[in-house]
Amino acid sequence: MSELLNISPIDGRYAKKTHILEPYFSEFALIKYRTEVEIKWLIFLVEKNIIDISLSDKEIKNMQKIVENFSVQDAEKVKKIESETKHDVKAVEYFLREKFKKLKLQKLDPFIHITLTSEDINNTSYSLMIKNCLENVYFPEIERLINILNEISNQYINSPMLGHTHGQVATPTTVGKEFKIFEYRIKKVLNYAKNIKICSKFSGAVGNYNCHVVAYPDVDWINLTKDFVESLKLEYNPVTTQIESHDMVCLLLSHIKIINNIIKDLNSDMWLYISKNYFTEKAKSTEVGSSVMPHKVNPINHENSMANVELSNSIIDALVNNLSISRMQRDLSDSSKMRNLGVAFGHSLISISETIVGLNKIEVNSKFLNEQLDNNYAVLTEAVQTVLRKNKIENAYELLKNLSRGKTLTKNELHEFVKSLPISDSDKKKLLSLKPSSYVGLASKIVEEN
Repeated sequence: MSELLNISPIDGRYAKKTHILEPYFSEFALIKYRTEVEIKWLIFLVEKNIIDISLSDKEIKNMQKIVENFSVQDAEKVKKIESETKHDVKAVEYFLREKFKKLKLQKLDPFIHITLTSEDINNTSYSLMIKNCLENVYFPEIERLINILNEISNQYINSPMLGHTHGQVATPTTVGKEFKIFEYRIKKVLNYAKNIKICSKFSGAVGNYNCHVVAYPDVDWINLTKDFVESLKLEYNPVTTQIESHDMVCLLLSHIKIINNIIKDLNSDMWLYISKNYFTEKAKSTEVGSSVMPHKVNPINHENSMANVELSNSIIDALVNNLSISRMQRDLSDSSKMRNLGVAFGHSLISISETIVGLNKIEVNSKFLNEQLDNNYAVLTEAVQTVLRKNKIENAYELLKNLSRGKTLTKNELHEFVKSLPISDSDKKKLLSLKPSSYVGLASKIVEEN
């Protein structure tokens, strides 16, 4: 019943597709990551002998278990504290005091959150959330789509079909080559996305280590915090205001938007191919395509994917257009926006999932494709006029234009024209042997080599 009451389809109708994001972008996840960063910072300061305190291996392990065993009940305790403090990160600090008291670690109380501003914890938490989501969820899902496109491309590597430019019949291609295009495009942008380093800052209230150097003047704070950030497998940003600038997050989201658009382009083509009867969809006896038209088998997965791309990209646009802007040393607008990262990723994941489901339903209508090719000998006029050009015949293009433009050109008509040409017998023989179904150039080789 709870799913039926959700106002967002991400957590309702599509919950089975998006629940995988809960460990990264839920309120629970944000609280857990904040707790993790606070604890790791404390342990780091102790191990680097910055704060005058010692911890046994057992005490460190007990601190680490707070994160390892972090539960929904723990998050609810933090939220209860937040209802009183009206400050989410301060609530984590008070929560840790309670935990340390139970572990007999009250000696740590003065050092919880020492030298930090809340944004040090928040930006680092979000960076870890994004990084882990990319590595554990988003990248694997995109790679799953890439693998499916690769399989389809290889399966239909030699299956010819008419090309269409401007919606009109054009030079033939192969089914495999057209799927390879989308595989190649997604893979290329994905590789760029994987090389983007998510950043973190850990330099205090306005990014200058002000209180740090007053309390601990002999510490090399810049290199120390750099070491801490890099220990989390993040990239250190040394020049900031109170907030990390989010530029790399914006760059990452821009790449995800490009991938989203490639997926939308794929689904748009699939929709058109299905509407032209080039591809058909496997029909399930239990499914219904229309409440009134019993014959319908609709390409709903491709339509759903396109809709979710648009929703994902609209959120991405709002984030990219605003996250990198912050008034003077800090305003809170980025905090509210960052909470919607999961919405952008959620709609993108739904789009990927719907695309995969749709691709697994399709069947290539080879018989119809071959009929279409056999009925469109006009597509060979490109080859004929190119051979004429090779033979230095003037107005080669115009000759074929007069023969074919706006007309239905039959095989016999084209052959009679070729036979009348003042070219070598070998060139005539080559042109007369051409068929639309064999006029696919190096399409198969392109698939094989990419």
